[in-house]
Amino acid sequence: MAVKNWQRAILGFAFSCAMAGTAYSATQQQTEADLIRHGEYLAHLGDCVACHTAPGGKPMAGGLEMKTPFGIVHSTNITPDRATGIGDYTFEQFDRAMRRGVADDGHNLYPAMPYPSFAKIAPDDMRALYAYMMHGVAPVVQPNKPNTMQFPFNLRIGLAGWNMVFLDDKPYRYDPSHSPQWNRGAYIVEGFGHCGSCHTPRGLGFEEKAMSASGDDGKYFLAGANVENWRAVNLRGLWTPAEIATFLKTGENDNATAFGSMTEVIHHSSQHFTEGDLAAIGEYLHSLPPNPEDVINRQTPAISQQASNADLYRTRGGLGYVQFCSTCHQLDGRGVQHFFPPLAGNVSIQANDPSSFIHVVLTGSKSAVTAGAPKAFGMPTYASLNDQELAEIITFVRTRWGNRGDAVTAEQVHKMRETLELPPEPASNFVVPRYAAMLNSPNAAQIIYGMQLMQDTKRLLPNNVGDQLTCNSCHLNGGTVAKASPYVGVAALFPSYNPRAGKVIDMADRINGCFLRSMAGTPLAKDSKPMLAMLAYMDWMRGDVKPGQKKLPGRGVGKVAPGLVANPVHGKQVYDNSCAVCHGQNGEGMKRADGSYVFPPLWGDQSYNIGAGIAKTSTAAGFVKNDMPMANTLHYPIGAGGLSDQDAIDVAEYFTHMPRPDFPAKIYDWPKGGKPKDSRY
Repeated sequence: MAVKNWQRAILGFAFSCAMAGTAYSATQQQTEADLIRHGEYLAHLGDCVACHTAPGGKPMAGGLEMKTPFGIVHSTNITPDRATGIGDYTFEQFDRAMRRGVADDGHNLYPAMPYPSFAKIAPDDMRALYAYMMHGVAPVVQPNKPNTMQFPFNLRIGLAGWNMVFLDDKPYRYDPSHSPQWNRGAYIVEGFGHCGSCHTPRGLGFEEKAMSASGDDGKYFLAGANVENWRAVNLRGLWTPAEIATFLKTGENDNATAFGSMTEVIHHSSQHFTEGDLAAIGEYLHSLPPNPEDVINRQTPAISQQASNADLYRTRGGLGYVQFCSTCHQLDGRGVQHFFPPLAGNVSIQANDPSSFIHVVLTGSKSAVTAGAPKAFGMPTYASLNDQELAEIITFVRTRWGNRGDAVTAEQVHKMRETLELPPEPASNFVVPRYAAMLNSPNAAQIIYGMQLMQDTKRLLPNNVGDQLTCNSCHLNGGTVAKASPYVGVAALFPSYNPRAGKVIDMADRINGCFLRSMAGTPLAKDSKPMLAMLAYMDWMRGDVKPGQKKLPGRGVGKVAPGLVANPVHGKQVYDNSCAVCHGQNGEGMKRADGSYVFPPLWGDQSYNIGAGIAKTSTAAGFVKNDMPMANTLHYPIGAGGLSDQDAIDVAEYFTHMPRPDFPAKIYDWPKGGKPKDSRY
């Protein structure tokens, strides 16, 4: 940039403008650093980096592919590189591009660049943004990628006519009928934030039907729209100002969690907003009258509205939810604060258009990464479930806990699956049993009760469980996950000789072994109703495996590479970085408000005793390697691939050797020898 342009930018900048965000007196001289710093903040308001940075690319260098109904547009290089970026732009050229969508050489930009919103930027803010782009962004040599637009949309001359019809390039007009804070919120939402680009429906000319809430068309502003197979929700009167501010700062509130591209907005943009700006946005959005065409239940359901046992355990959708969703979102649909979003009362879940819900289920999603939550939690893709299964589960969620969404059909799921062009699921010789299939069994009630006992062991059998573990703590999703101690086919292996017992044991003996060791409790009578139900469930899980069949796909917890030397010092680092967020800094686990556990303790008086199988370093390492940390990837199961073999053996050595209850009956173990080297006794 020429020196005279820089001087003009400095001299022309006045923070005393009502929209400038930070108040300075007219006599206060602004330094170059002040100007650039303010421009950087404005770039966060506009979320420039999200669109102008390709995955794995350098910031602001462009190349991000954006699919539109008319073809593919690639974002451009907006670094100050003179050859491939905007380094030769004068302020006037920059201002014209931002307000009118016209590049330095005169060609028109596609309105994928939200210049109709940026047209509302105050002149002084535009100069600060220009100063930052020219002097606060590192130049990157990267030629722009060509767009592939369909005819006649590839003829840019038509965009000049589009601007004449749809563009208002005047800066934001202060509304004296509202407070300064309201105006500040409107300025950000309508201008820099360009929220309407996603949340306002488009007209026949691909124009936003309204650029503000005023005027005859104002009812359309932020009323919700479909964007790249996502449903951007109706923002009008959505939440309280405080709830809106919390969501924009953290990516979550008590009603929802950001998903899809909104997580990038939180990460790159809104988490950096000042508290004042967040409050202003909250006040403005809350003031917009709800769109009567999209009124849904937005209140957290009362306890009486929780799903009944008949809902959860007697319907295909309920059983599917219990198997695949309840570990994270909980049986009551309330999720786990700061970890897994609530489904009860969730606006996106209940939206008239279920596109986003179906999309997330098919492709998975990760939470926003913020300063307060540096670890992203993922929801895996469930594309391996067929269309009918997913429709049943989605419908269950949309119609329980007081939710008022409509049912979803298998055809809707199939259409979204085809639109997304999902890659084929990886081949596997492990077939995941479906809880819903239990309803076809003549003794369905007994089998389902057995499954419930294994899922909610502590609550249902308090006299037999001495710690805070359940069967599901080690046998994930009711023993239906490969390499997470699945129950599939296991019943066919019993009776069998057990080296630890030194004798032949049956399936009931094996179950009672877990009550004595992993749950530090007391055994069940073999003829008791709970034991018979658990045996019925295990027999159902046997499937078509024949007695004596030795090789069972997915059996056990998998293994780590042999010969690794465990380093517990490094293991503590792994624990602190990857495990403590769920299991606590001191292995104490995580509790709900009612005192029950979401994630079990890994050591201490309420954890498994030294006689448990997972007390061995090798077993714990295999489990950690294949199943932890939870919500680490977008693939099912939800923990696979999180840690290396060395990480797994190190962290297993660390937490298995922390203090835990004794097992007095250990003196009777391995009476004929063969005790493993890593046994705790």
